[in-house]
Amino acid sequence: MQTETNRDLRTRCCIVGGGPAGMVLGLLLARAGVQVTVLEKHGDFLRDFRGDTVHPATLEILDEIGLMPEFQRLPIYKAADLAIIVGGREQPALDFRGLKPFDYIALVPQWDLLDLLANAGKRYPDFDLRMRHKAIGLIEENGRVTGVRVETPEGALQIRADLVIACDGRHSTVRDAAGLKAKEYGAPMDVLWFRLPRISGDPPDVLGIIDRGHIMVLLNRDDYWQVAYVIPKDGDAKLRAQPIGTLRASVVELAPFLAGRESAIASWDEVKTLVVQVDRLERWHKPGLLLIGDAAHAMSPIGGVGINLAIQDAVAAANALAGPLRGSSPIEEPLLAQIQQRRVLPVRIIQRVQRLMQDRIVSRALEQSGKRARIPALLRWLLGFRSVRHIPARLFGYGIRQEHVRTGAPA
Repeated sequence: MQTETNRDLRTRCCIVGGGPAGMVLGLLLARAGVQVTVLEKHGDFLRDFRGDTVHPATLEILDEIGLMPEFQRLPIYKAADLAIIVGGREQPALDFRGLKPFDYIALVPQWDLLDLLANAGKRYPDFDLRMRHKAIGLIEENGRVTGVRVETPEGALQIRADLVIACDGRHSTVRDAAGLKAKEYGAPMDVLWFRLPRISGDPPDVLGIIDRGHIMVLLNRDDYWQVAYVIPKDGDAKLRAQPIGTLRASVVELAPFLAGRESAIASWDEVKTLVVQVDRLERWHKPGLLLIGDAAHAMSPIGGVGINLAIQDAVAAANALAGPLRGSSPIEEPLLAQIQQRRVLPVRIIQRVQRLMQDRIVSRALEQSGKRARIPALLRWLLGFRSVRHIPARLFGYGIRQEHVRTGAPA
């Protein structure tokens, strides 16, 4: 078990960030008999407007570690096919039906998923989850990362570790402290997030709506819609300078069935902003340190792949590191480089697809202010075939170079 004396903690592996990647990685390592400490800066997981789409690749991971029965008891909405409404005309776009072993994506509040993972981790004696522990810097000695400096409710703490793994998101403190540089790819949009009531008779599925220079996505949350309203990059301040009625009117124009419910957006205080960025580190590691998930590669929200790619990173890292971490030898940098090498190809491909969609769909749609949107006739004809709709469903749902759990309880 971990040892702590005079505000100095010693552990084999310290994971910074209690999001999906950090929790899955911590669970898999502890399950394999590795001493692991997971740091989460907040006191709970109750933060809204986080990635809530759990794709088939992640469902397979949950199934492989025996958590599917518990996951199925969470408040889940299963979406088997996704439609877009372009210029007032509905068009099926993605179809998971017939794909195996899971033929749907699951929409579930991320805090429920994280609570499930945390509770599963606590079943293992080597799993140490520390809430309200904020990483503020790295400890480096002789050119190697040897730990993390942490703020806690009880005061400063130094956590010494043989390996530090950063899973602390696109605004990673660890990445900044390590001086690792990312290549920025840019994005033409940001996203406003808010809720609207959902009633019986509303469309059941996830909807994307494109028309007259606006894009909006509605995610079914059973009794409410989680709404993603896409705006031009850096357009947030200009829009917020207008009355809230401007946003309400646009929402109803895009989705007339929401008329009468737009007043639920009481003020701009109800609207959160996601600043979209797409980037990727050239190097995900240095001696004693590995970065995965958004800390290594921030994804566009297109396709809802962010948490699922991060979890794939976590599984690949656990598969490679569990055995060496059970021993006592240092974790050498070539092993960390192998993890990056394995995961960088899927990330590159998905980011490339996202950037193409940003340039050819999102940018063009946002530039068509006041103009009726339409889908080209050839594309509409192609999307009439389920086999064609399977292509983006499989790409975003199962990904490239899908990872499977290769670790288990030590013999």
